[in-house]
Amino acid sequence: MADPSGAVDVYRLPDDLPVPVDDGACRHLAGLSLPDLTLRSSRGRRFRLRKDLPARAVIFFFPAAGRPGVPLPDGWDQIPGARGCTPQACAYRDRYSEFLARGYGVVGVSSQTVEDLTEIGTRNRYPFELLSDADLALAHALRLPTFSIAYAGTLFPPVCIRRVTLRVQEGRIDRAFYPVFPPNRDAEQVLATLP
Repeated sequence: MADPSGAVDVYRLPDDLPVPVDDGACRHLAGLSLPDLTLRSSRGRRFRLRKDLPARAVIFFFPAAGRPGVPLPDGWDQIPGARGCTPQACAYRDRYSEFLARGYGVVGVSSQTVEDLTEIGTRNRYPFELLSDADLALAHALRLPTFSIAYAGTLFPPVCIRRVTLRVQEGRIDRAFYPVFPPNRDAEQVLATLP
């Protein structure tokens, strides 16, 4: 799946990805209200969580989506839960109409820059917005788990948010999905819990 330059196919998951374990880092989330924060959106606007998020929504957090032709950070595939951001988001894209039919909006969040998220969303034709939490304000407010990486390029942030998905109603988290694995089945697994 890698070419001689070290780039990988960001749309496919390796067969031997390590399975993340539930370390309890998200047990506190159910029942929390979303903070009144504004994040930059891949659609070029400022997105206020409490104002712009639909009354019923799914927010999926992902570490960092790769780009075709750009090598992944050293050891990325060995970090449990790191690899698979593009397949995860593409699954939400492919099942987006099912979320809407059940009355749920969808938003993705990463600590990648808004410029990178705009490119990713445009390239993959995502019908939902991707929000940049580059300063980790939302991650810190919700006490989300993160991990650090060493990377010489600019596509991957130095601190990544671990993959977690939140089901939200009226600004309050009613369920947290963590750990999320495999990432390409996240949308399917969340849909199975919706009324």
